Amino acid sequence: MIIEKPGLLSTIQDLGRKGYKRYGVISSGAMDQIAHRIANMLVLNEEDDETIEITMTGPEIRFQEDAVIAITGGDLSPSVNGQAVTMYRPLIMKEGDVLSFGRTVQGIRAYLAVHGGFSIEQVMHSASTYLRAGIGGYKGRALKKGDELPLKRKIAMEEWELPINWSAESFMSVQNGLAKTIRVIRGAHYNEFTEDSQRVFAENEFTVTPESDRMGYRLEGESLNLKEKTEFISEAVSFGTIQVPADGKPIILMADSQTLGGYAKLAQVASVDRSALAQAKPGDRLKFDIIGLMEAQRLLLEQEQELQILKRGIWMKHV
Repeated sequence: MIIEKPGLLSTIQDLGRKGYKRYGVISSGAMDQIAHRIANMLVLNEEDDETIEITMTGPEIRFQEDAVIAITGGDLSPSVNGQAVTMYRPLIMKEGDVLSFGRTVQGIRAYLAVHGGFSIEQVMHSASTYLRAGIGGYKGRALKKGDELPLKRKIAMEEWELPINWSAESFMSVQNGLAKTIRVIRGAHYNEFTEDSQRVFAENEFTVTPESDRMGYRLEGESLNLKEKTEFISEAVSFGTIQVPADGKPIILMADSQTLGGYAKLAQVASVDRSALAQAKPGDRLKFDIIGLMEAQRLLLEQEQELQILKRGIWMKHV
């Protein structure tokens, strides 16, 4: 695969680095992990195999050999040789085919998986790109024009038995963040905020600002205030932690977030909604629904059961 045009931001990601936060190394990994996993499922890869995470404006990629791919996540109008193609299904690419993307229809991030995965050297047991540190992925950076991505293995078309008209499109709404309501659980410092701020957080909408990236989403809305000025000891934070700095404007930490944070922790995004959140773009409005820990766990288990049913269905059609 040769990158003819890089797009706005295209990086190699997997499900992130695990076990290194205690050393100050962030997890990174796919922002929309469900879309990443489904893309790999559709091409019969391991769920943690590498994908290309494509943000807003997609790349143009020329295939040097036959391959089977899948595109999931946000709808960035993918096409092959100028003809629109369907997402959430396996697609056969022939030598010389060109994959490109057009306007953003829904969401902001798409995921491209290739059967067999990419031949990418791992750093700390992960191929994920961490741009600020310049590690992982393809030379520790976003993809550029002329980059050549080798595949782990070539595929013979006669090996491919999964019906090409088979689709997992029913899962698309889960990834594309069509529902702007994000479920959260109360954070460690929730009760440190005024009752008025708690009400504002639960009832008002907040807008994702252009100063948002893989590290965090900055939100614009009515300020959230503490009952009294307090300095908090830096504590562990993770993907989905909602912190409120002194200006009262919330920040939702995302996949490239730091390992420690000293701002007040108002809430934590329920894991079941992190993928929907990852598809929010600047200008989108978010509303928060506070739920309990048990409810968050139940919802996550139900989501995982649906994904495993999908995975079994794909493999049953292949064997």
